[in-house]
Amino acid sequence: MILYPAIDLKGGQCVRLVQGDMSRATVFNADPAAQARDFAAAGCRWLHLVDLDGAFAGKPMNAAAVEAIVGAVDIPCQLGGGIRDRATIEAWLERGIARVILGTAALKNPGLVREACRAHPGRIVVGIDARGGRVATEGWAEVSEMTATELARRFEDAGVAAIVYTDIDRDGVLAGVNATATAALARAVSIPVIASGGVASLDDLKALLAVERDGVAGVISGRALYDGRLDLAAALALLARAEAA
Repeated sequence: MILYPAIDLKGGQCVRLVQGDMSRATVFNADPAAQARDFAAAGCRWLHLVDLDGAFAGKPMNAAAVEAIVGAVDIPCQLGGGIRDRATIEAWLERGIARVILGTAALKNPGLVREACRAHPGRIVVGIDARGGRVATEGWAEVSEMTATELARRFEDAGVAAIVYTDIDRDGVLAGVNATATAALARAVSIPVIASGGVASLDDLKALLAVERDGVAGVISGRALYDGRLDLAAALALLARAEAA
C-alpha cells in the first residue's frame, strides 16, 4: 500500500480544508515546492496534488505552484482539480504530471474518461468524492443522486489506473478513515482504490492494511501529516513492513 501525502493548493499556498469548505482553510506551507521536497526526502514514493481553486473554477488556477512542485522532486505526482477537458489533461501530462484525476468530469462527462484512458493508459485516475454515500462534484459544492459504487462501476472496463475515494464527511476533521466503505467500494470493482479522508493515525493505516486484499492500494493523508498526529517516518515504516511480509 502506498502513502500519498496530500498537497492541496489554494492561492499558491499549501492548505488543508475542513470537509471541503474553502472558507475553513488552514495554511500549512506558503512554499508548496519546499513541502514537496520534504515529503520526497522523507522517502515518499508519490505525491497527491489538488488544485482547490481549480476544482471550483473548473479550470487550472494553481499552475505555477504545480509546475514548481513537479520541478522540485523526482517522484511521480498525481493531480486533480479543475481538469474537465482533453486539452487540460494533455497539458498536465506534457508538463510532467504522472497521473491526472478526473472527478466532476467522471460524473458529467464519462466519455472523456474513456477517451483519456485509451489515449493515456495507466495515467488516468477517477476521483470519487462522496457525502453520505452520494457523489459530490464541482469542488464538493454539488451532491448528485448517484452512489459512489454506481459511478465506479461505470468505468470497470475503461482502463482507469485507480479510483481515489474520499469520504467528505471525514475529510480534514481527523475523524478516522472510513475503511468499511472504502473496502466495500474496492470489492465492487476490479480497479485499485486509494482511500482518502479522515486519516488521523497509524491505526487508520492498520485498518486499511487489513482490507488491502479487497483492492485498497493506497491511502492519502494531509492534515494529520501536517499537524504531526501521523508521524510520516512511522507511517512509511509500517507500510514497508506490511509490503515485505
